[in-house]
Amino acid sequence: MRISVILVAVALIFGACSKSGCDIKSEIKDQNITVKIDRLEKPFFKFQSKDQIVQFLDKYPLFAEKYLQRSKYPHDSILVNSLYKLATSKDIDKLADATDKTFGDAANLEQDLELAFKHIKYYYPEFTVPEVKTFISGFANDIAVADSLLVISLENFIGPQAPFRPDFPQYILRRYQPEYIVPTAVLALSDPYNKTDFLNKTLLAEMIYYGKAYYFATQMLPCTPDSLILGYSNQNIADVFVNQDKIWAHFIEHQLLYETSHFKVNKYISERPNVPEIGAKCPGRIGRWVGLQIVRAYMENNADVTLQQLMAEKDPQK
Repeated sequence: MRISVILVAVALIFGACSKSGCDIKSEIKDQNITVKIDRLEKPFFKFQSKDQIVQFLDKYPLFAEKYLQRSKYPHDSILVNSLYKLATSKDIDKLADATDKTFGDAANLEQDLELAFKHIKYYYPEFTVPEVKTFISGFANDIAVADSLLVISLENFIGPQAPFRPDFPQYILRRYQPEYIVPTAVLALSDPYNKTDFLNKTLLAEMIYYGKAYYFATQMLPCTPDSLILGYSNQNIADVFVNQDKIWAHFIEHQLLYETSHFKVNKYISERPNVPEIGAKCPGRIGRWVGLQIVRAYMENNADVTLQQLMAEKDPQK
């Protein structure tokens, strides 16, 4: 992916356009993929004995191993005791009730995941549609992808009306709402396809890595607004569009694209309420947003490059 200074500037000026539509090809919609979510929290919170917990673990071995990491405990009783406390907690009961009220039978979630999986299968025929299970973990994990398993810990995504919420600052917590579940899952599912050179520690390499992940998500979720994929508020999106010239000038003037200092790179890539080095209204993770604009402009200017080729490219400057 040949990324030049001129292309980056063009990307920031022209690449931030809104989506023009979400027409879905018939060959994507017509794929024979059906998602049925296995709501593991339903039976789990009816358990009244540790023997039932053991039977639960034995019944769902992939979930027990990949999500709960059963084999990593020195003795099974440690995990069983922990899960028993979870299953019988009155506070967790409140979360379980709120989860039911928020998600109901999860039909909408099933439909959204199904369409996302159809897109991934279209672009990557070798994609194995994962088993989808939900659980209430007590905020241990929000979304986990492992092999052929996708686990969603629903209580994380109830939203502001939840009796308890994950212990995050507000600028992160605002993303823990139902509409963020599928974009978050698709970003996680992009990882096996997103090849990168782990020895390249430059800010540009980090930008392109995240830019490719976000671009992948936009292709798998063509009807989903950038705000949900990026995890930015509508105001964040408006602010970066208005200030994109200032954002770009900051990276050029301070010669940051090839910066390798972990401390400096993290200022622009990692979670922060804002990036004061650029401006008070510049949202955190701005380097990831820049990466998406670079990738978008590159793909718009290189129509012969496929999504698969983009994701497989390890060199951020090629």
